[in-house]
Amino acid sequence: MALEALLSTRAQRWFMVTILLQGFVVLAMVAAVFAFVEDNVDLSLSQYKTVPCYLALFILAEIFEVLMAFDALRLRNVIQLVGILIFHLALVVFASIQVHETRAAVVRPNTTNPRGRPLDTSSGSLWHAVEPFLIVSPVIIFVSWLALIFWIRELYYEFGWAIFHVVGANPAMKTMYQFYQIIICLLKFDFFCFIGVSIQLLIVVLQTNSAEFGLTIAAIPVVLFLLIGCGTAVQREIKWLMSISLALMLAAETYFIYKLVRFYEPSSQEQYQTTRATLTVFTIVAFLLLFATFAVGLRCFADFDKGLQSAKLHDITTRRKQYSSAVVVDKIGDHDDEEQGQQYNAGHQLQPRISIE
Repeated sequence: MALEALLSTRAQRWFMVTILLQGFVVLAMVAAVFAFVEDNVDLSLSQYKTVPCYLALFILAEIFEVLMAFDALRLRNVIQLVGILIFHLALVVFASIQVHETRAAVVRPNTTNPRGRPLDTSSGSLWHAVEPFLIVSPVIIFVSWLALIFWIRELYYEFGWAIFHVVGANPAMKTMYQFYQIIICLLKFDFFCFIGVSIQLLIVVLQTNSAEFGLTIAAIPVVLFLLIGCGTAVQREIKWLMSISLALMLAAETYFIYKLVRFYEPSSQEQYQTTRATLTVFTIVAFLLLFATFAVGLRCFADFDKGLQSAKLHDITTRRKQYSSAVVVDKIGDHDDEEQGQQYNAGHQLQPRISIE
């Protein structure tokens, strides 16, 4: 079966259009909220920092989702498509939480705002101006999620032959390759959740001169090494690197537990007040994703040296290139055969031949 070109089918094109369109609309809504708040309050004050953080996270989320969607289509990865569907639903939850968090930030009853709109819930207040934009965002994301379900269903049937092209018809190889796809997908989502937690901590909460700020900065390269190292180890079946990666995952789990304790510890809970809900959700999701990555990583480690490495290094994109090259060579060969036949016949018409099947 031929491997079709990227974005050559209706389902692929409309899948990308749906993600891009909702991304533009949602970012426009978030940017409008940011503009209203920036014009009316001092964003350098700690209680209002949740708004620029909200904008930064959604920019990161939309860029990440577009890249993940394109990558899933490129790799013909159904598992990653399902991951995108779950991620998109998580964006609905995140956008809904932001309605509450933004309200907590901008509604300050009995407080005079020298820069503009009142900070209560009256018709002319800042909250009244931004509330419609905050509500539109989760609605748009949810509607686009329903559309994505339809397109991913079509892509599921379209990509049915992808794994067969890579590993053949062996059921054991197919299962091992699916676990490999799962851990690569989990590592990508681990990256987003960790960066999301770090952005919130560095922008909104922590002071640059605090020890916790230094700890958060130091954790970034360690976790990035963990994710990149694990991806490289599982693809190339490097046992010592995979062992280090699995050990670092346990250390990272301890880091997330430490952060959760800090969010609600009496001595530090005040500094996390404006973003505690979002930080808690992100940290718990990051913890669960990393735990799932550790579990699947153990399974993938057990599959090392069982003949799957070639399939990992030569994925569906390599197969597509090989197929395209073969088609070109085949066409050139046919053209050469035709020219040789014409020379051999010296311009005389061939007589009909009888073929006996």
